[in-house]
Amino acid sequence: MAHVNENYNKLPGNYLFQTIAKKVADYEKKTDRQVIRLGIGDVTKPLAPAIIEALHKAVDDMATAETFHGYGPEQGYDFLRHAIIKGDYETRGVSLDTDEVFIGDGAKTDVACIQEIFGHNLTFAIADPVYPVYLDSNVMFGHTGAFNEKTGRYDGVVYLPCTPENGFKATPPTEPVDIVYLCNPSNPTGTAMSREDLQEWVDYAHRNKVILIYDSAYEAYITENDVPHSIFEIDGAKEVAIELRSFSKNAGFTGTRCSYVVVPKACVAYTHDGIKTPLNPMWNRRQCTFFNGTPYIIQRAAEAYYSEEGQKQCRADIAYYMENARIIRDGLTDAGYTVYGALNSPYAWVQTPKGMKSWDFFDLLLEQAGVVTTPGSGFGPHGEGYMRLTAFGSRENTVEAVDRIKKLRF
Repeated sequence: MAHVNENYNKLPGNYLFQTIAKKVADYEKKTDRQVIRLGIGDVTKPLAPAIIEALHKAVDDMATAETFHGYGPEQGYDFLRHAIIKGDYETRGVSLDTDEVFIGDGAKTDVACIQEIFGHNLTFAIADPVYPVYLDSNVMFGHTGAFNEKTGRYDGVVYLPCTPENGFKATPPTEPVDIVYLCNPSNPTGTAMSREDLQEWVDYAHRNKVILIYDSAYEAYITENDVPHSIFEIDGAKEVAIELRSFSKNAGFTGTRCSYVVVPKACVAYTHDGIKTPLNPMWNRRQCTFFNGTPYIIQRAAEAYYSEEGQKQCRADIAYYMENARIIRDGLTDAGYTVYGALNSPYAWVQTPKGMKSWDFFDLLLEQAGVVTTPGSGFGPHGEGYMRLTAFGSRENTVEAVDRIKKLRF
């Protein structure tokens, strides 16, 4: 008898963004009004010219026997790994070996797959609110208890409340945990932890033999000097942290798919007998067994992001999105809303008016303004009473959406 993975039955309802998509589709059937999407964090500007040029050249490489590429190295081509180390780390004073960098096909996948090198009997902590994949993937792997409908939480998970009182920054738990997921700058709140905040986390991880899974997908949007772009800028981080990073938001690769994971050789976990075990060779073995590598064409495109022209063009796109974030932040603040984030991140975290529930305000914005947002409650219990707005739309649509919201009357 073939048995299903019954952990899937713990997941309540549909995936957050599926529910949003259905509501939007139902609304569009009954209106001719243009719907403006400030919900899912998908970029709208095309790939940079330098990246397109690299893609075309790589496609041409595949057309002749002399330059054709079949299976590539599971860890990624050295040309991209070297570009990552030079462009993302050496510029920040961080040294890495080539075999500490592993190319993937998306941080969402990496977040889930990294769990395979850890034991099943572990306790993990997440920020609350949090990007759903950190939690849901652990549910599917069987790392949680049942879902408690009264609290909106899973048994066996340590939730780290992120509230206005702590600046929406997760702080180390008092309960014992094995793994902590951190996203900095934060998705969904758009807020960011400082160098001092991250040093506290690294010191905590050393004291308690905890591994930090650090997602730096939005580091290119950081504007403040005291917010590190990598966890490895923090003293002692290589022994306790794994960093994940995507090209989706810094280079517009949401539909192109490329990412990387840094697993330092110094990073260790422990057997049940307490024996230190390096994680780098384990992740290497996992990739060699389960993964055939990111396509050559895509890796050449990602390499072009680090070229002089690629950096100039992609940073111009980021500046465009961050101006959208300013328009959202300032416009809604002027309208009387309380707005967080949107300073080091393309996300604005907006408190709902008059104590409205997140989904109620979502429905109101959709029905009365034709604006799609993301309900904060979809990111966890402490997200209730908030909305996430993204800055990835066009300038025209962003301005129009803010104007529509400002005109709402309750």
